[in-house]
Amino acid sequence: MTLHLERPDRRRLLVAAGAAALAGWLPGCGSTPQPMAFGEGHTPARLGDAALLDDIEARTFRFFWETAHPVTGLVPDRWPAAPTMASVASVGFGLTAYLVGAERGLVTRAQAAERVRRTLDFLAHAPQGEAARGVSGHRGFFYHFLDMASGERFNEQIELSTIDTALLMGGVLAAQSYFTGADAVETRIRQLAETLYTRVDWRWAQVRGGTIAMGWVPGAGFGPFVDYHGYDEAMLLVLLALGSPTHPARDDSWDAFCSTYPRTFGSFMGQVHLGGAPLFWHQYSHVWVDFRGIQDAFMRAHGFDYFENSRRATLAQRAYAISNPGGWKDYGANVWGLTACDGPGSIRTADHSGRVREFHDYRARGAGKADLFDDGTIAPTAAAASLPFAPTEVTAALQAMHQRFGAHIYGRYGFLDAFNTSFVDASAKLSNGRVAPGFGWVDTDYLGIDQGPIVAMIANHRHDLIWRTMRGNAHLRRGLSRAGFAGGWLDAPARPVSPHDRPIAQPA
Repeated sequence: MTLHLERPDRRRLLVAAGAAALAGWLPGCGSTPQPMAFGEGHTPARLGDAALLDDIEARTFRFFWETAHPVTGLVPDRWPAAPTMASVASVGFGLTAYLVGAERGLVTRAQAAERVRRTLDFLAHAPQGEAARGVSGHRGFFYHFLDMASGERFNEQIELSTIDTALLMGGVLAAQSYFTGADAVETRIRQLAETLYTRVDWRWAQVRGGTIAMGWVPGAGFGPFVDYHGYDEAMLLVLLALGSPTHPARDDSWDAFCSTYPRTFGSFMGQVHLGGAPLFWHQYSHVWVDFRGIQDAFMRAHGFDYFENSRRATLAQRAYAISNPGGWKDYGANVWGLTACDGPGSIRTADHSGRVREFHDYRARGAGKADLFDDGTIAPTAAAASLPFAPTEVTAALQAMHQRFGAHIYGRYGFLDAFNTSFVDASAKLSNGRVAPGFGWVDTDYLGIDQGPIVAMIANHRHDLIWRTMRGNAHLRRGLSRAGFAGGWLDAPARPVSPHDRPIAQPA
């Protein structure tokens, strides 16, 4: 493929839950959801850095806890606009968020365990098969979008998605390694996680050599889809495929994935790194994999690791915003972050300065050595989920966006998905969101795949929570070893997480 930025556009096909008590299981799709209060025009109270992270973490966790379906456990792709459409990637992020909620005292461990058990039980028993209707997946993979209540393929346009299944399995394996108790619920979680992961037939999705196809649909098969290759969020996909004890990917899969690395390796905005335009490429796999101190052949040859690579990519994007070659409003040292997110719509109109511009709806935005796509739309998750990589710069950005724009972009579940202060055309026909007078365009939705990295990466930054948990997972360790990773924690014996081995202070 020539430009990965086009890939997320598949989500536009279906972009068209009511909230429950924080610890409850009330239905999220039995009534018409009401819009959030977007700050009511009031600037949020200024919080200290730690208190702000606490608030973002709790609100973002609440998205998953409150909007998940009470029976299936499925999590909506977006809320409140599409409360009946689940994303399996959102479910994976939700399973991961529940561990954070338990660890931080936002829910009890027993509540989190039961939520996870119920979700995994539903997924393990959801129908699989080649049929175009009435199933949730095939060969262990799941369709990208599912009906929240039935768990079936949302409609016949939806592909069986390898990457979204991998993101789901990230959450499944995190739950397997976290819930190590001997009671019936936690034992069941581990059993269900093993069933779900080991039935995925990763080799089946390798139809053109060592690479893995993006998707499959009944009738057309893999034909409509290209394969993953080159540095991006599919690192996790390939590692989990290599780690399978039952249907592993080919031995040459990692080399095939890395074969196009030279295209994007080099200097951008003063940072030499393996590039990738949208920041989610540098974040998603890091939610579950602690890349600090471990290296594959490519990174060994260049003298640093993928964590350092993501640090450099984060700083490069911030430097791009400071440079602001496109002249977008408000870009700067503390307002930055390009990634896959919503936008105003496919609209050509005058911006805040009167200059006619092209704006877009949901798609990947980013800036890198090889690729650039920027229409002035900032996604708070781009900065927030980079917290472990550049804590000082990210914390400053979160403080600035919370204080300067919080009246418009910060609500019940934390930061709304995206905003664009350069877009001011109140008469335009928008794909998403609204134009706030005196501010610009702001989304009215939260997206599960953008919420998930926020809560997980805050927990990784503060306590190594998901990283520490996954370091003991035999499947991930096997995948990393087969990919040629070595060094650091990977060379030490696996040490499973114990319920009594978590020196994490609970919030007051």
